Amino acid sequence: MIKLAAFDVDGVMTDGSITYDDNGVEYKTFNAKDGHGLAMLKKSGVITAIITGRNSGTVARRAKDVGIEEVHQGVHDKLAVLEELLKKYNLEYAQVAYMGDDIPDICVLEKVEIAGCPADAVDEVKEIANFEASKNGGCGAVREFCDCILKQNQN
Repeated sequence: MIKLAAFDVDGVMTDGSITYDDNGVEYKTFNAKDGHGLAMLKKSGVITAIITGRNSGTVARRAKDVGIEEVHQGVHDKLAVLEELLKKYNLEYAQVAYMGDDIPDICVLEKVEIAGCPADAVDEVKEIANFEASKNGGCGAVREFCDCILKQNQN
């Protein structure tokens, strides 16, 4: 049973675009269906987490809006953060699902029970993933992954 679902942000929860205004303020766009999937995971008792290399107030706001409990930004070693979460919640890798799309996610994807990626992930990630969404990052891939986790947890 999956008890922790963790996600990268850029290219997974978003389409990977990073937009700045003239003042350097960063904007990201999130998918409402993805948000509902995350909320359903939380409601089912799955701990949700973000582990991302970038820092963004937009990500913190999105996490709050959809009830993500664990938000880790500016992370250089994603596996170390995941190991901290495993200790905190007394979990094992076999109880974890993670969705990533690029090289920095591979160290985590290689360890977890469900290694997910969006359809537009880099080839190196697709080779490792045991779940590949039919949709791209930011376009419903997270929702597909959440539905997969919920279905697996019902069995």
